[in-house]
Amino acid sequence: MKFSRKTLGIPYALFLVLFVVLPLLVLFFYAFTNGQGQFTLRNLTGFFTDPNALGTLLYSFAIAAVTTIVCLALAYPTAYILAMSPLKNKSVIVMIFVMPMWINFSLRITAMKEILTFLEGNLSMYPFLNSVLGMTYDFLPFMILPIYTTISRLDGALREAAMDLGSDEKRTFLTITLPLSVPGIISGVSMVFLPAMTNYVVLDMLNNSTYIMGSLIGSCFAAYNWHAGSMIALILLGLICLFTLLSGSGEDENNRGGALL
Repeated sequence: MKFSRKTLGIPYALFLVLFVVLPLLVLFFYAFTNGQGQFTLRNLTGFFTDPNALGTLLYSFAIAAVTTIVCLALAYPTAYILAMSPLKNKSVIVMIFVMPMWINFSLRITAMKEILTFLEGNLSMYPFLNSVLGMTYDFLPFMILPIYTTISRLDGALREAAMDLGSDEKRTFLTITLPLSVPGIISGVSMVFLPAMTNYVVLDMLNNSTYIMGSLIGSCFAAYNWHAGSMIALILLGLICLFTLLSGSGEDENNRGGALL
């Protein structure tokens, strides 16, 4: 008995409808209605006129941006050294960086909490710093892997040709390796920046009293204010989609540039 592609795609279509389309429809319904089920834009205007909500959005951007910059500063040299290393067992070293992701998230953050408590004494003294450290520890492998994969797949003949033409190591890196590794950087930034805006679990486990977007959404639903919480989630979803589109277009341009090079 043969199955067509349409028949084999039915389970995936059902999954998308049940767990993607329907939840989004419910989200849209609550975001644009009030307690009586009537259409309203008050939830949308309320977010952009609420200084606390806008402050939370800016604070989330700040934490996500700093976390992404720190992860990139640590991940790129690590990925570059590993990719260019003549070692035969580079995959073992890469696995060492990936191994923390095999451990339960709560256990990892609890271990980080104990270390920071030993060093600082009172975690409430440096909430922003502790948030960045916790998220960097959590998301660093997601920045290393795409950059390492991109650099390791570069054609070594390009670097050799540049060196034969008189280019030094610094110029070869800036003109060959770095531009061609931009797709990996964009992938890593997307995998770190977007989750860092909403990962309020790290803040909660580190006894951090500050709010990010995930905390704000959770507090709305905890207070049974599903309409405001849905609108905030929808706004955040729109920002994520916009960021994904921009990063995707930038990656396509760099791929075309790399092909021409």
